[in-house]
Amino acid sequence: MTDRGDGRENARAPYILVVEDDEALLMMLRYNLEKLGYEVGAAEDGPEALARVAARRPDLMVLDWMLPGLSGLDVCRRLRDQEATRTLPIIMLTARAGEADNIRGLDTGADDYVTKPCSIEALQARIRALLRRAPPADNLLRFADVTLDTVAHRAERNGRTLTLGPTEYRILEFFLRHPRQVFSREDLLQRVWERGVHVELRTVDVHIRRLRLILNGPGEADIIRTVRAAGYALDDPRA
Repeated sequence: MTDRGDGRENARAPYILVVEDDEALLMMLRYNLEKLGYEVGAAEDGPEALARVAARRPDLMVLDWMLPGLSGLDVCRRLRDQEATRTLPIIMLTARAGEADNIRGLDTGADDYVTKPCSIEALQARIRALLRRAPPADNLLRFADVTLDTVAHRAERNGRTLTLGPTEYRILEFFLRHPRQVFSREDLLQRVWERGVHVELRTVDVHIRRLRLILNGPGEADIIRTVRAAGYALDDPRA
């Protein structure tokens, strides 16, 4: 068993997103972090980084300060402005060694910084320290613009808090864990409702209707798809 140094043996490998526009440095960081046992994603600019985070929240981000177009500071600010990524651990990579620059990076929301050129050992030490105190990203379920924190039991869409009843919460959590899959009413009864409790099939329709009313605000797409004679699925009609 590989010791990843983050105290999460017998768990999945932590997922690290490296954002760096220097292709050679990006490849070097990716190679060395994967060798240490991490799962590594890569982005070469700010918009790509934000898109990758929206698709899958990493456990930690290594973010270059000097990115083309959208700087690392701008990326950091945007992530800190969103509830789903407010606590995402971020290590800033910077060629700026001045104290004022480092303070500026930390004030923007970075958790730590590493000055280039850096050793993989120094970077690993900072990653290990941040992962020890960071909540696992598995606590956050996301699809399209909907986010569910399964620890805080808080759901949001487009930054709007969703007030869910217990059954609607369980249905939404189940859908978020199985996006784009169609489930019949019988499937939902078996997977969402407590066993041994008699519930009629039409009750599923009632709760789906309630969930739709909560999820879909003015101008927002209906992301619960009804499949005739088959059931329901969480889907994004815009995708």
